Amino acid sequence: MAEAVVIAFANQKGGVGKTTSAVNVAAALGAGGYRTLLVDLDPQGNASSGVGVNKKKLKNTSYEVVCGVCTAKEAILATEFKNLAVLPANMNLAGAELELADADDRQNAVRRALAEVKTDYDFIIIDCPPALGMLTVNALTASDGVVIPMQCEYFALEGLSQLTMTIKRVKQRYNPDLTITGILVTMHNGRLNLSVQVLEELKRYYADKLFHTVITRSVRLSEAPSFGQPILYYDKLSKSAQQYAEVAEELVRRVR
Repeated sequence: MAEAVVIAFANQKGGVGKTTSAVNVAAALGAGGYRTLLVDLDPQGNASSGVGVNKKKLKNTSYEVVCGVCTAKEAILATEFKNLAVLPANMNLAGAELELADADDRQNAVRRALAEVKTDYDFIIIDCPPALGMLTVNALTASDGVVIPMQCEYFALEGLSQLTMTIKRVKQRYNPDLTITGILVTMHNGRLNLSVQVLEELKRYYADKLFHTVITRSVRLSEAPSFGQPILYYDKLSKSAQQYAEVAEELVRRVR
């Protein structure tokens, strides 16, 4: 059987729409008929609550999986959304950085954990923490590609070069097949000069990597997580739902 394509959504800066993008692209892939697993590797657990998981009631999480206490299959939960399962996280995962620090072969914990479920899915989407620590290195080591969600602001370009250096290092040391699948512009406001300028810069230097669809700022998109729903289910006629569906389609074209 074919194995899942594994894509990490990574950016060491917080508040760039990383989790929002991971959740909504995963939901759009599921709605498009692809069996999709969303892996929450962020101790904040926002991807889990974004698909309706009650983080307080979890027995097994990605923390137990990474630390080898249980298998991925024992921790994965079905969601109420089409073709979408989740490997959830809660604050316990914050301890994984310390646990992994002394472990042998520590960069491969997530790769090992996902190996047993890769034939069960078409896509595995990993939501990384907003840091370049051991969990992000694990996610990158386990992935075929990386999507970098980015806000159009001044410091974003600086952060992008740091992240591309980390990706390069992981590629050299642990995962020669790793590629940057694409850069996804989020929270875009076309009325702001700065947004327009940063987007122009990105087009100049990363034209081949930029997703054609830009995710614009939207109240409905920010509301959806508090209802535990991806935007496609919270408001399927919204502009944001359409944009994430287009990003998911483009993602499929890029990796298949």
